[in-house]
Amino acid sequence: MVPAPMINTCNGYYCDNFEPNTPKSPKMLTENWVGWFQKWGERRPHRTAEDVAFSVAHFFQRGGVFQNYYMYHGGTNFGQTAGGPYIITSYEYDAPLDEYGNLNQPKWGHLKDLHAALKIGEQILTNGTVTGKQYGNSVYLTTYTNNATGEKFCFLSNSHNSQDVEVDLQQDGKYYVPAWSMSILQDYPMEDTLQGQGTFKASELLEQKGVTVDASDYLWYMTEVVINDTSSWQNATLNVTTTGHVLHAYVNGQYIGAQWVKYDNVGFIYEKPIALNQGTNVISLLTGTVGHSNYGAFFDLKDTGIVEGLVKLIGGDSNNIIGLTTSTWSYKVGVNGEAKRFYDPKFPNGVQWNKNSVPTGRPMTWYKTTFKTPEGTDSLVLDLKGLGKGHAWVNGQSIGRYWPTMVADENGCSDTCDYRGNYRPERCVSGCGEPSQRFYHVPRSFLNNDTNTLILFEEMGGNPSNVSVQTITVGSICATADYGSTLEVNCKGGKTISEIQFASYGDPQGKCVRSEKVSGNHVTAQQWLKGHALEKAHALLMLQVPHLE
Repeated sequence: MVPAPMINTCNGYYCDNFEPNTPKSPKMLTENWVGWFQKWGERRPHRTAEDVAFSVAHFFQRGGVFQNYYMYHGGTNFGQTAGGPYIITSYEYDAPLDEYGNLNQPKWGHLKDLHAALKIGEQILTNGTVTGKQYGNSVYLTTYTNNATGEKFCFLSNSHNSQDVEVDLQQDGKYYVPAWSMSILQDYPMEDTLQGQGTFKASELLEQKGVTVDASDYLWYMTEVVINDTSSWQNATLNVTTTGHVLHAYVNGQYIGAQWVKYDNVGFIYEKPIALNQGTNVISLLTGTVGHSNYGAFFDLKDTGIVEGLVKLIGGDSNNIIGLTTSTWSYKVGVNGEAKRFYDPKFPNGVQWNKNSVPTGRPMTWYKTTFKTPEGTDSLVLDLKGLGKGHAWVNGQSIGRYWPTMVADENGCSDTCDYRGNYRPERCVSGCGEPSQRFYHVPRSFLNNDTNTLILFEEMGGNPSNVSVQTITVGSICATADYGSTLEVNCKGGKTISEIQFASYGDPQGKCVRSEKVSGNHVTAQQWLKGHALEKAHALLMLQVPHLE
């Protein structure tokens, strides 16, 4: 034991369990051995970049404040300086910079990215409070929190040497953590709205469209309620009557859940169980619209949001009810990422995108990646398979709202279409049981010559690993003609008809459809999830060219 006031340190491969000789001494790793020296006649030692990075991150997860590499730059034992005995003349040591000063990849780049991530959390790591939670025998979540802002910096480690795991952090998303690895997570909370801080106040529930002036799909409604005796508010329920389309609720910063209605329904009642604290509780409601009425009599006067609705808290025995409708409400238009223009890669918003671990299933999350412009002139689409609901931008240009999890009713479709009689929208329908829209048009005029930036705002919580960019072309053509007429079909762009799959004449039978072929030009997945391969999208389509004689 090193006596005080001297400070003891740790040298070795792993120093996460090291403790200084006094509680007031800093926890320091003075030699992290990135490899080992080689002796004459020995095989060449190698320590992987992944293992070095894991030891560094684990050390800081466990309260480390200083870390030094041995060696960071390899060298040469000139003359008779080589020790050992039997150490060879080269002292490269598998260092991030080799004996000649060249980058030893992937070790140099991997450690560079790790330290860039740690640098982002420097202030929280050195000034925040720390908490920990274990998930099973080998998975541990350590959270450093800035109590003033609520900002968090987290280490999610899996120290098992062979078993990969998926960890569900509830409202913070699901994370895949490979064996012997560390995910570094950073959370920028919606500190203003979750604390009830808006831009203006009113003692009533305001109509959403009139407040937002269509500048955003979203409007925050925030208020406070004081609970003096929590015993009478066990198993409480939040009840909201809204004319909006989607509603998300937070209580004291905790996500309660979302609810929405299908097409042509106006308004619904939101009910979710909540937990209330002794004293002041903050209720934050985020309402969303999915387009405004734009046809019919007095369409411009149709309300959205929680206007003319009711907001109340119901106690577990249903006898205790607190009405919040006429409380003082704070309001804010849009989500913070919209105001800071996260969607615009050219705007200097100062956002730090976390490349180390990409959460899935987490609401209110922004994602960013890049993709190369596909060759040719075929039309392009985004395949947003795996996402929930939100908004997409390419190079700062809005592609529009997406909602691939909104699936059409399974009933009502048929392989045949009887078109006789007056048209009705519910006749000859297709797409039963399928997403209302999975593919989203990206005009080539939105693209750069080489690399493009795709940014997503995921409102509900989805998985971006299967998102891809596809080319789309007409895969089939179909036509009919009366007796004695000339039928002419052709393909655009100089393409030729490869096969006639269906033809009927006299009393024509069969289904005449126009279909499109989707083929792969994929988003590079490394910015979403490292090492996750994207599923290639295919559509099995018939080429149909009726020929009448």
